[in-house]
Amino acid sequence: MIEAIEGDITALRVDAIVNAANERLAGGGGVDGAIHRAAGQRELQAACRAIGGCPTGEVRLTPGFRLPAGAIIHAVGPVWHGGGAGEEALLASCYRNAMALAAEQGFASLAFPAISCGVYGFPAARAVPIAVREVGAALARPTPVERVIFCCFDAAMAELYRRELGGAGLTSPP
Repeated sequence: MIEAIEGDITALRVDAIVNAANERLAGGGGVDGAIHRAAGQRELQAACRAIGGCPTGEVRLTPGFRLPAGAIIHAVGPVWHGGGAGEEALLASCYRNAMALAAEQGFASLAFPAISCGVYGFPAARAVPIAVREVGAALARPTPVERVIFCCFDAAMAELYRRELGGAGLTSPP
């Protein structure tokens, strides 16, 4: 099952949430800062420092610490530079790698923010189809992941995901 909701990703009870992280895994603004604050800034930053960073398009795993989610998958999305710098491929890689890591860890439920659509400036109209395509493809293969939530920061973004899910023939409860 795939659904799109408007809400606070830090409050979701899922096996893992995906963090739209920076390459240093240092916390920052937007969803990244909110996740660090909710998980426990000190503990999460120590875990991220021990990892030592993450290249764009890749993912890393930490515990969820104080979150209701048991784990955090840190995905480093691309900064939008107009579309000619491989941004779409890097974004697709984030979703593919997050789904692969979730499957490897045996997670049944996972929540994504709109990776790169905030301060990184990736146009939502181009990012949402990539997210839906990659998650749908991962769920079409054998995987322990049974539920994926696209957790959006506003109603307009959630509606964009719902329209894309409907157009792709994927389930999206109202």
